[in-house]
Amino acid sequence: LALMLPSRLSPPASPTSTHNPMLEARHTAGAKRYKYLRRILKFRQMDFEFALWQMLYLCIAPQRVYRNFHYRKQTKDQWARDDPAFLVLLSFWLCASSLGFAIVLQLGIVGMIKLLLWVVFVDCIGVGLMVATLLWFIANKYLQTQKSDQEVEWGYSFDVHLNAFFPLLIILHVIQLFFIHPLIDKEWFVSRLFGNTLWLIALGYYLYITFLGYSSLPFLRHTVVLLYPAMLMVLVFYTVSLPVGWNFTQGLMWFYRYRVG
Repeated sequence: LALMLPSRLSPPASPTSTHNPMLEARHTAGAKRYKYLRRILKFRQMDFEFALWQMLYLCIAPQRVYRNFHYRKQTKDQWARDDPAFLVLLSFWLCASSLGFAIVLQLGIVGMIKLLLWVVFVDCIGVGLMVATLLWFIANKYLQTQKSDQEVEWGYSFDVHLNAFFPLLIILHVIQLFFIHPLIDKEWFVSRLFGNTLWLIALGYYLYITFLGYSSLPFLRHTVVLLYPAMLMVLVFYTVSLPVGWNFTQGLMWFYRYRVG
């Protein structure tokens, strides 16, 4: 008789049950962050070829990059990168471009090191932490679909910032360097027009790639609010800057000299 009665103390485990403490622990934010940081010095485990492919397509067809994020979600159950190769290559570009900017600004060794630290820890990481946290909060608080049980990962928000930051870095800290002395750093209208147009393109890239990052998530809606207001503000600043004589690049050069001086 006892064998025929169901036990209330130890119910049979359902074959479809998804409760697995070990599995859940593996997918916590802390576990993912630890796994990511643990790989950051293991260069042989990094896929630098794929990271270079991402950097190329962020400049020519950023939509293709975010398709890979969907694939990662399906195969590894996370939206954020688990391979630090992109961050390592971005660090190389930050160092190389900062060296170039230091040469253009005629800075010494100490000034170059100060500029590098500022660009890495303030322009890229510091601003990135603030932007990623703000957009992560807005997306989870206001842009979620009503029936969604998913949330935007903070790591994914920071990845979106890094994606958007790379074309901006190439335009303003690499391409622009070749035009600063012969053209942009002059008091001509064409200098202001050319330099400020580079800023318009760079910021447009940043805003568009950021918008693509959030619009590609199927559980978010109305993501255009992340693009249109900011893009309108950029266009207003660009339009006003030309007649009033505001050269964005000259302002940046003055600021860098002031910070590292």
